[in-house]
Amino acid sequence: METGCVLVCTTVQNEQDAAKIASTLVSERLAACVNVSAEMESTYRWEGVVNTECERQLIIKTTQDRLSQLRARLHELHPYELPEFITLDITGGSENYLRWIRASTE
Repeated sequence: METGCVLVCTTVQNEQDAAKIASTLVSERLAACVNVSAEMESTYRWEGVVNTECERQLIIKTTQDRLSQLRARLHELHPYELPEFITLDITGGSENYLRWIRASTE
């Protein structure tokens, strides 16, 4: 089922960046909701070196129609040189909730 709704995942290093990005995206109607995880440990390879850092994951609920604007804005706000930007199509769910996502991003 095509819903027109999408989840976007990204990570940031601290609570302040997470709060700023979440508030801005929702205020600008680029996202209906942003969930911010508790601090977690991420291990990754960057410039040939394996690093382990504490990060917070943001799960952003938006629509396909707002995705390109959200991507551009997230890159403006994000402190990382190469921010994570992974999208997952929402292929089902509560129609009332999906309707709320669409209405919240209009």
